[in-house]
Amino acid sequence: MPPMIRRMVKTGKLGYLWVTRILLAPNRFRVPLLTRLRLAVFGGFIGDQHVLYDLKNRSKREYLSEFDWYRSRWINEPFDAMLNNKIICNEVLQPHINVSPILFVKNKRRLVRHGAGRTRVSTADVVQGIRDHGSFFMKPLTAGKGKGVHRLDAVDGRLFVDEAEMTEAELVAFLDGQSDWFLTETVAQHPDLAAIFPRTSNTIRLITMRTGDGGAQPFFAVLRIGTADTVPVDNGSRGGLVAKIDIDSGVLSEARTLWSQGVHRVHPNSGAPIEGTVVPRWQEVVDSALRVADEFPFLQFVAWDFLVGEDDIWVIEANTSSGVNIVQLWGGQRYGQLGDFYRAHEVIK
Repeated sequence: MPPMIRRMVKTGKLGYLWVTRILLAPNRFRVPLLTRLRLAVFGGFIGDQHVLYDLKNRSKREYLSEFDWYRSRWINEPFDAMLNNKIICNEVLQPHINVSPILFVKNKRRLVRHGAGRTRVSTADVVQGIRDHGSFFMKPLTAGKGKGVHRLDAVDGRLFVDEAEMTEAELVAFLDGQSDWFLTETVAQHPDLAAIFPRTSNTIRLITMRTGDGGAQPFFAVLRIGTADTVPVDNGSRGGLVAKIDIDSGVLSEARTLWSQGVHRVHPNSGAPIEGTVVPRWQEVVDSALRVADEFPFLQFVAWDFLVGEDDIWVIEANTSSGVNIVQLWGGQRYGQLGDFYRAHEVIK
């Protein structure tokens, strides 16, 4: 594609995102319309950021906006597609680190067993696979932020979707009614993480960025923790909790959420302590992220999603960008390390 056409396409995509994801973004904090319009037009902020960042009392010049994040999603071009496609990402990472196995894929109404050639399988075969393996996560091929994710379990002959029991016929109808998905095996999380909240897999988001000397460095990390309202996912964008992880020690801060201004030192449902808890196998997570990042020196920015098991660690996803909200809950980054990185890559001025 000629460079001029490529720039026009990118500008068109950004314009579409500005309208649909910023101007028309959910307004969970009931920010007045005129304030939302002003934030969107002058800076690309969404209404929720007005409250999360306390922009009534703080300058928005300290913060990266939602639109800044969307502009950052092309930093890894032309290799961003490698991470955006979850199945390709899984295949690329598999030789380098543990990834959760993918067993079934449904695309354009064709259902296949992953890695078994072109032979099609039936939905009944998928149900039998759930019975054989015990637990899967069902994920859409394209959506992110935990949208469309379901947990499928078989326990003592009974079938469950997101903890709700279904008959086999109901599960078949459910699977048939969902388009373009894949099933990946559930990995049991470390008992220390299950103790915080056992009904979701509580995963680590660790961001690595490539510095001027070409090496990957850990920038920021949070533990994402589900709640009774977010089952089966832990995503902050779905209302889950996020606790900042100290990069050097693995110690958790208090937990916050993108859907309220609450601060949680213990889990609101389980009562288990969050603040001060040490993430198990933390140094192994950091070392693994840096090692794998350096296997792909052409990637400038990776947001890794790790699940820590009792005996090993697993990469659940690797993303070409990360929303700025989970980072800036602990302070603006426009003139911090992330802002400097964006500036170096001409995302912002």
